This record gives sequence, C-alpha cells and structure tokens, in this order.
Amino acid sequence: MKPISALLLAFFCVVHLQSQDVKNYLNESRAQYEARMDWWSQARFGMFIHWGLYAIPAGEWKGSTNHAEWIRTTAQIPLAEYDKFVGQFNPVKFNATDWVRMAKNAGMKYITITSKHHDGFCLFDSKYTDFDVMSTPFKRDILKELADACHKEGIKICFYHSIMDWHHPDYLPRREWERDRSTTGADYDRYVQHLKSQLKELLTNYGEISVLWFDGEWESTWNQKYGTEIYNYVRSLQPNIIINNRVGAGRSGMEGFTKAGEFAGDFGTPEQEIPATGMPGLYWETCMTMNNNWGFNKHDDHWKSPEDLIRKLADIASKGGNFLLNVGPTSEGVFPQPSIDRLRAIGEWMKVNGEAIYSTKASPFKSLSWGRCTQKPVDGGVRLFLHVFDWPSDGKLVVPGILNQEKGAYLLADANRTPLMVGRDGDALVISVPAKAPDPMNTVVVLDVDGKLDITSPPAISAKFDIFIDALDVSFSSPRSNAEIRYTLDGSVPTPSSQNVTDPVTLRATTTVTARCFREGKPVSGPVSATFTKVKPAPAANVDGVVSGIQYSYYEGDWSALPDFTKLKALKSGTLSTFDLSPRSQPEYFGLEYNGYIRISEDGVYSFFVASDDGSRLLVDNKLLVDNDGLHSMVEKNGVVALSAGLHPLTVQYFQKSGGRDIKVLVEGPKSSKVEIPASMLFIKK
Repeated sequence: MKPISALLLAFFCVVHLQSQDVKNYLNESRAQYEARMDWWSQARFGMFIHWGLYAIPAGEWKGSTNHAEWIRTTAQIPLAEYDKFVGQFNPVKFNATDWVRMAKNAGMKYITITSKHHDGFCLFDSKYTDFDVMSTPFKRDILKELADACHKEGIKICFYHSIMDWHHPDYLPRREWERDRSTTGADYDRYVQHLKSQLKELLTNYGEISVLWFDGEWESTWNQKYGTEIYNYVRSLQPNIIINNRVGAGRSGMEGFTKAGEFAGDFGTPEQEIPATGMPGLYWETCMTMNNNWGFNKHDDHWKSPEDLIRKLADIASKGGNFLLNVGPTSEGVFPQPSIDRLRAIGEWMKVNGEAIYSTKASPFKSLSWGRCTQKPVDGGVRLFLHVFDWPSDGKLVVPGILNQEKGAYLLADANRTPLMVGRDGDALVISVPAKAPDPMNTVVVLDVDGKLDITSPPAISAKFDIFIDALDVSFSSPRSNAEIRYTLDGSVPTPSSQNVTDPVTLRATTTVTARCFREGKPVSGPVSATFTKVKPAPAANVDGVVSGIQYSYYEGDWSALPDFTKLKALKSGTLSTFDLSPRSQPEYFGLEYNGYIRISEDGVYSFFVASDDGSRLLVDNKLLVDNDGLHSMVEKNGVVALSAGLHPLTVQYFQKSGGRDIKVLVEGPKSSKVEIPASMLFIKK
C-alpha cells in the first residue's frame, strides 16, 4: 500500500512536516486515511453553530444593521468597548440537549460549534485566558454541556477553532483601524504556543472530538509550517480526528479547495457555494448559512426556503460532498424560529428519504435535466436514487445514457414499494411515474439496475471561445474509450450515419454543433449542442492625443455591492500607471473607479480577467464584460470580446468593505498569454 503522503501529492498536494518533534501523521496509508474518513463520508449532513459575544448586539451597531460575527472589526469596535459584552453574556435559555435533538431530528449526524471565533472569546473553560464563558454571568462550560449531550444522543461533536484572534496581545497583525493597540512586545510564536495550549484543552477535556474545523488562516502571519505542525499536534492528541484544509495556508478563496502544491488537511471547505461538478477523488464539505449571516442578526430575514435547502442537500450529496448547515443562536441561547422551522422541514423529508443521502456516492451522470442522482451498491448491481426536482408533465421520467438492464423501480416514499413500469427508448431508461409529484420539493425515485454501471454522458464540445472572427477549431471528447462520437452542423440530432469525429472541425460561419456518443451503431448517450458565433471585432475609438496612464476616482462608503459612482462625489482623483489601491486613505470601506483606454495590437478575440476582494466590474467600449460584484474573498472572473486593433475605452470599478483587499486586471490575446495589463497598454487623453 502506498503511504498516504504519496497519494495526497496527487489528491491534496501535501507538503511534509519538517519538524521531527511530533509523529508525521501524513504518513498513514490510504486505507487508514479512508477508514478515518468513513463515518464522515457516510454522514453527509451536519450542523454548524456560530455563537459568541456577537449574538448580544445581534448585528446592529450605531444604527448600522448589517453586522454579525465579524462585528468587532466591521463596526470597528475598540477592544475595551467589545470586552463589555462579557458581562452581558448570560444565555439562560440555553439547553444543550434541545440543540442536539433538533439537529438529530433534522437528520444531521454531527455538530460543529465555534469554540472560539476570530474575536477570541471562548465558549469553554480555558485556563489560558479570562476571555471565556467562565468570566460571564453564565459561568457554565457550554462546550462541555454540548459535548456530553452529543455523546449521549449519538451525534458526533466537532469544534471550529479560529487561528485568528483579535483579542490576544501576541496575535499579529492587528486590525489596521486599531491604531491604539501597540504591537510592541507582541510575539507571534508565543501566540502559536497559546493556540496549541487551548487545542490541548479542547482535545483532552471533552471526550472524543470528531472534527477540528480551523478558520482564519489567510493572514500573512500564518504559513504552511505552522499548519503542518498544528495538524500533527492535533492528531497526536486524538489520532482519529479529522481536520479541515484551513489548518494550512493555501486555500483558494471561497471555493474552499487548496492550491496545487500546498498542504491541504483532510477535506476541502467550499463556503456558501456548491462546486459545479464536485471534486472527484477529494473529500469536501459545503458550509452554508440559512440566511445571509453566520452569527445571529435580528434584522436578517433573507431566509432560504426549506425546498431550496433540501435541494441543496441533494445537490451536494450527488457531487460526493457533505453539507454543513449553519444556525446562529440568539444571546438568550435559543435557535431563531425560522431556523427551527427549516430544521423541522428538512427532518420530515429526511425521515422519508434519508436512505438517498446517507452513505451514498456521487452521481454517475454528468447532468440530469430534472434533478440529481445519488447511488449505492446493492447485491448484483447498483441502486440509483433519482432526486426529481422538476416532475415530468407526461408521467415519463427519462434516465439518459444508461445501458444497464433495470431490476425495478419504486418511489422511496412508498412503504409498499409498489413497482413502477420501466421501459427503454434508445440510450435511455424511461420510468412511468404518477401524474403528480408526491413531494414537489424533491421526490426520490429508486431505480435498481444489474451489474456494474454502464453509463455514457454526452460528449464534450470545446473550443477556445464561443465567438470568432475568421475561423475556429472545435474539438470533441468523451471519457468512454469504447464510444465513437458523431456530429452534425445543422442543429439536427446525430444518427449512426452522421459524420464521425476524427479531427477538430474548423468553422467559418455561425454554427450550432450537435454531438452524440454511439457504440456499434446505436446511441449510448443523449445529444449535446453548442453554438459558436462569427462576429465582427468592435471598432477602435477615434482618439487624438493620448499619454500613458489610467485615471482614478476615489470614494469612501460602506457598501455590500458596487455603488453607482455617478451619483457619488469623488474625494480625490488623479492618474496612475496601472491599477492599484495606492490612492486609498483608509484600509476599508472605500471604492475606486479607473477610466482610460487600452491599446489592442491586432484584431482578435481577447479575454479580460478581474480578480478582486471585494467586488469589481470591467467594461470595454462602455459595455459590461466582467461582473465580479459582491462581498467575497479573492475571486477571479472573466469575459471575452472581439476587438479591432487600436484604442478601446476601458473602465474598472472596485469596492472594499472589510477583510482582505486586492484587485488584479489581466488580459489574454490571440498571440499573448494571460498577464496583468501592463502600463504600456494603458492610456488617457492628454
């Protein structure tokens, strides 16, 4: 058996622990690793709980109502002021058993609670700080009560623990607005020792802890060496524990996966999003709020519907992931009623359909027009759980691209398992279902088939862009080596006599390309189509007299999305050589608009990219090309446009609220690789 360190280079891109003081737990075998992850991958569904002092202001500070667990920094509350919440924290209605039973009744198998969030306040009795629950009027160890209740009810207890700490005197860096907190004498290595001391408390005083969920790893003071040290230290205390990838320093934004070549822990952590196709070969868990905030905000009424949450659970399971759904309790220690209502609704669905979630594997289908699929092995074959979101109006549920012989089908909600008729139509199995969906949120149809799955997805049709000026090469591919691909260029469905793919196809006019997989003259997949459009490049602007540079206008404000800068008064303006944030007068709550021209060297199709934290937009020729708006960490988006050689108006807009801040503007041309737009391409009028 290969050691897991070798396998993780392929799957998780792990670097080895350099210190020899602690056993290197990355050297376990693949079998040992999978055994450790087994309960977690079977569970599929857990509860996240964000709770702390921030529940007291409940999202509101000095008239602003858009805060939550980050309120100390988003509202820029001085430490002495924030510390006053300690004397107000008295959640007399807290009942650990009630919380655990609500999670259990919702079908959740584990609970992950904030032992300490970024503000540094601890929900447990720690001898290494007075900034903990024992210094409050409540004076009860919340984690002890919750861990005991979980162990009693058969629910796995897991701890979220922030690497970042806005309260500890040795933690660096300080918030930029904390100009009154000196860093003199601060020692980050001493803080890391404090972190380890508290982790030892969490892992020795509360019984078996199933997951250690780190966060706050993105600041420059944390690095991969610390991450691997802490990973091994934690596992030295509880060898079977599971640790997320945020223990390292290589996570790539909210999508939650670790950059290639860097230490990645045991599982990825997409935040507030579901990967489009899952991550085959990786363990991952989407964490998500029920409304807009993690911590309690009494003004936040933007609740996701039970239907939406149930479908998200099915979507995540169908892609091989886990769903960690958040609750933000009130300062009294109770779950908000909308959270309780949604947990109850999910639980009612799970009581009927849990078999289609627990211990299932990812869908074998690339896509299904009516919903999602999960699967698990059964004697002699495979059981497919068909999660139907869009019920067929004709009573025929079409399962495409499957050549297996059916063994039977029934509704999972039907205790009698009344057989449903199954027929074949070419590559598809067709199940006769009732005229009306038994559950409009998500009805699960069970389909049992013989033997190993024989499923062929439609082929992939690909080209560099979906627009072109003169000619474009289009390629076709399929993961099935025993399938041939046939295509048409007139929009019709390919037949056995259609053109067989041997080489890329060159298009010289707007064309709809349709392709389908065949085997021995019979279709084995559904058809797939893509349209490629011939365009004329946008003409260059007629501009007389330009000089190098880009103009900027600087604004300040508290926004959650890009404002309309035309309605705001710029605090200053000027010229830069390229896109940077140097005009800012403060670290947060500002916006910039850049205007000028970009010089295009030759006619062609160009890709523009904007990577930003927070939101941004890019316009070319006064038309929106890239929309990367909204609150998020560093995220890159792109757009494609055909341009003539010459000067083209270019506008870039950016805003920063809180947290990280950066913007990069890049371009890729027909004969040039992707690069940040150089100063040599930027111009303004004289």
